[in-house]
Order: sequence, then structure tokens, then C-alpha cells
Amino acid sequence: MTATELSSSVPYREVTDANGRMYRVGESDIDIMGRKRKWMVILPWVGMMGISSAEYAFASAEDTLHTAHSWNSAHIFWMMTVWVFFQAAVAFPAGRLRESGRLPARWAMMIGSLGTLLGYLSLAFAPHVVFAYIGFSVFSGMGAGMVYATCVNMVGKWYPERRGGKTGFVNGGFAYGSVPFVFLFTGFMDLTNFRWVLVSVGVLLAGMVASAGFFFRDPPKNWWPAEIDPLNPPADPRARRSLRKNPPAVKQYTPLEAWKTGRVALMWFCLACTSGVNIFGIAFQVDIGKEAGFAGGIVATAMSLKAVVNGTGRGVIGWLSDRYGRKQCLLAVCVILGAAQFGILWSAGAGNLPLFLVFSAVSGFGGGAIFPMFAALTADYFGENNNATNYGMVYSSKLVSGLGAGMGALVVESWGHSGAFTLAGCISFFAGFVAIFLSPPGRPKSRGIRPNPQPLGEEMA
Repeated sequence: MTATELSSSVPYREVTDANGRMYRVGESDIDIMGRKRKWMVILPWVGMMGISSAEYAFASAEDTLHTAHSWNSAHIFWMMTVWVFFQAAVAFPAGRLRESGRLPARWAMMIGSLGTLLGYLSLAFAPHVVFAYIGFSVFSGMGAGMVYATCVNMVGKWYPERRGGKTGFVNGGFAYGSVPFVFLFTGFMDLTNFRWVLVSVGVLLAGMVASAGFFFRDPPKNWWPAEIDPLNPPADPRARRSLRKNPPAVKQYTPLEAWKTGRVALMWFCLACTSGVNIFGIAFQVDIGKEAGFAGGIVATAMSLKAVVNGTGRGVIGWLSDRYGRKQCLLAVCVILGAAQFGILWSAGAGNLPLFLVFSAVSGFGGGAIFPMFAALTADYFGENNNATNYGMVYSSKLVSGLGAGMGALVVESWGHSGAFTLAGCISFFAGFVAIFLSPPGRPKSRGIRPNPQPLGEEMA
């Protein structure tokens, strides 16, 4: 019996809470897909690692690509900028297709795998820079966006009662998955081997994405874990605390309904600001380190450390948000990210290398932690059924924040590193101030999960 046949033969109930939200209970993860739901954390994590190198390791291949293809350095910079644009732009339409059922999760991952492969092939063999833009910036960017949106939202659907830590863990793969390839592109790839290195990496990463995505499966709409009571505080202390701190959405909001609450616009603005600060830091930390007189190898080590902490920090902050609340952790992250910019500026000005490394790591933590916070917060506020589309609206802010490096270059040119890092820190603080006004739509601040005082409406499938 297949997983689909098994799921269809298992009776379930649809119960309604005091807010009018419906929950589908009675089916276990094994009933639905024939395996434990932990696989819908492990497999998306693998998929995210498969697309991470295109963004976080691309700069490490810049020198070799510049010499091998005689591409202008500005072209290489804009390749990355356009990649970020398409990676963010595809999130909303891909989400719409996913939630409508026209694009199953498995096929979204297969398309993403193909885009990943085309990106590396174009970097290796493009006869003209235009083909690299098309192959890497457009196809690879769109493929990565499809994989990112699918993986992040998959986790929230399977862990609606404590999604923070799981979402953060999966999201972390998008950062530290690139670390081995940073060293590969920097220390091993050269003019004699760049083509086969890029092709090998492309085949490997595309294979990772496709292999993981082959086993993807969405739960039914409104699904809730059979062992967790959605109408009363659950027995599991972890789930009980998480649901008390982050109560589920009062209803399943459509994208239009979510937008009308005003929360999407606030989240979009906050993510645009903090993500822009993160991208600015990645682009200019090397420059300010070299200006301070630190050795190039040390600065590169600082960037690698930043990437590692950027990834691991996403899982840590997700776990903390389950314990202490999503909004509270988001506010803390905005303050940490802002303070780190001032710390980098101060330690570089003082020539203090140990503190420069520390603040680099802190900046990486803050810059990475913002993404799982908004991914989980979107599902907390608007529900799981349309989460791919709703988060696609929020994540589209990266279309603007992707310009953080370019705009940062203009600020550095006019105000120097001192003015630029000061401005970046202030922007992050301001994003934290705006985030204070976030609150779950349709729910009084004091209301959490509570027993339904009226008889439950139930239907047997």
C-alpha cells in the first residue's frame, strides 16, 4: 500500500477552536507519507545546502572567472545582484503555484535542481558574459528561489506546533553549506581546472537538491499532529511552551487577507532593512578589515567564521524563539545586528583583531537569524495553508535589500567606512523599533491556546 493509499484509509476529524480555526487531526506523519516527519527537516536541510554556494561562495570564484573569461569585474558583481533579484522574485509566484496544487513540492525541487546545474555550466562554458547572466543569474537564481521557498515552508507545515527551531535549522543550510566551496574556489580552483571544478560542483549540488526533493510531500490542508491537542494545552512541555509563546494563527489567511492586516507590509519593511544590513556587511567587512591593516588571510578567516555562525545562528535563534517567543527574539536580533556594525567599526578603528573576529561572528549571527524569524512568524500570524505565498510576499523584500552592496558602495564612497557602518547599525535599530508594532492579527495580546468553551464540530472522513 502506498503512502497516499494509507493516508486516505485513515479516519480523521476536523475540529474547530474558539477562534473558528479548523484543525484536521487523527492522521500521523507515518499515515500520510510512510515515514517520520523528521525527514521533512533533514531533506529540506540537504536541499538548502545544495543552493547555498551560488550566493555565499560565488565571490570566492570571482578572481578566477574574471581572468578565465576576461569578464569585467562590474559584470561579475552584477551577476550576483541579478541572481539575488531572481531568487527573491520567484518566491511569490512559486508559492502561488505550490499552494494551488499546480506545482507539487517534488517538481519544484526538480526545477530548482536543473537551474542549479545550468548556473554552474554557464559559469564554466559561457562564450559571452550574456550567457552567464542568463544561465547563472536568471536560471540558477530562479531555481534557488524555488528550492528556498519550498524547503522553508515545508518545515512549517509539518511542525505547526514548534516550527521555530526546525525552520532555523533548515534555513541555516543556506549559509554554512557553502563553507567547503569557499575554500575550494579560493584555494584549489585556478585557470587550469576551473571548468571541471565548476561542472563537478554543479552536478554534485544539483544531485543533492534532486535527491532530497524526490521524497518531499506536503501534509493535507489544516493538518495538525495527531499527538498534539489543538484545543487544549498539550502534554509535551516543549510544544506547550512554544504554543503559549507563539499561538497559532486564528485562521488560515489568504494572501489578500494577510496583506489587508497591515502586518505583511511591516514585516516586509523590517526584513528589507535587516537583510540589507546583512548583505552590506558581507560585501564590506573585507574592505574595512584590510583598511585596518589586518592580513588578508585573517580577514578571509573572519568571513568564513561569519558564514558558519550565520548558518548555525539560524537554528539557535529558532530554538530560542520556540522557548521565549518569536517577536521577542526578532527584536533582540535587530539590536544584536545593529550593535555588531558599531562593534566592527570600533574594533577595526582600534586595530583590535580579536574583537574584530568576535564582532564579525556576532554580525553573522544577527544577519542569519532574521530569516527564520520572519519565516516562522509568517506562519504564526497567517497559518500554514497559504504560507508559501504569504512568506513569498514578505521575502520579496530581498529584491530591495539585494541592492545593499551597491548602495553601500555609494555610501562608503561619500562617507567612508565610518559613516557607512554607522548608518547600517542605525538602520537595524530602526527596524527593531518598527518590529515593536507587530502583533498577531485577530488575536488579543493576552490570548493563547485555550479550551473551546463550546461543543466541538466534528466530521469523520
